[in-house]
Amino acid sequence: MSQKTEKLIDKKGLRLDGRKPDELRPIKIEVGVLSNADGSAYIEQGKNKILAAVFGPKELHPKHLALQDRMVLRCRYHMAPFSVQERKSPAPSRREIELSKVIRESLEPAIFLEYYPRTGIDIFVEVLQADGGTRCASITAASLALADAGIPMRDLVAACAAGKADDTIVLDLMDTEDKIGTADVPVALMPNLNAITLLQMDGILTLEEFKKAVNMAIEGCKKIYALQKEALKLKYVSVKEEAEE
Repeated sequence: MSQKTEKLIDKKGLRLDGRKPDELRPIKIEVGVLSNADGSAYIEQGKNKILAAVFGPKELHPKHLALQDRMVLRCRYHMAPFSVQERKSPAPSRREIELSKVIRESLEPAIFLEYYPRTGIDIFVEVLQADGGTRCASITAASLALADAGIPMRDLVAACAAGKADDTIVLDLMDTEDKIGTADVPVALMPNLNAITLLQMDGILTLEEFKKAVNMAIEGCKKIYALQKEALKLKYVSVKEEAEE
């Protein structure tokens, strides 16, 4: 039985959710949402709902993992069993272990690790609802949680993906575009330093398409970076107002 291929871009050039190719999904960011963590952040990007918490710097256990010249950054990315349509096993999957490493390596260049030798920082990322692009949204939230914890950073890290859907390069792929589309290019950026900390590609693109996707993702990162700064300001403005009251 032949299955009809779903069109991702309509005749008007709009995507399944009504966005233009270079348009981000609606984003909501909140900083300092958990009182028990040293730093925390929550992000909604489209239908994604992701929570990030940071603990540290603190003494590292087990002690043999400690480094004499720098801090150890550890990250655990986890998808809740109810985060996807078909219930996921609560046990860590190979993909979650891989994304934990990807997120950690995306954030390390932004942190002054040498300031806290023989210590560690733990980042916990919990995906409550997933709809494509969770690694980028997780990096964005984790970066804010680090800043909220007062960790000295060179810059915030903002992340966004671009990809290819129906022969069109599009920004911020949702789940359907991620699964049916032909390519995905996640990018993480420190905008003030103009430094890329993550660049991956899944799928096949021509050189010109790849350049266009990277440039589009970088522009998306810059837009998200502005939202990150607004979320941080909003948190500390509200803290100041509470103190004055």
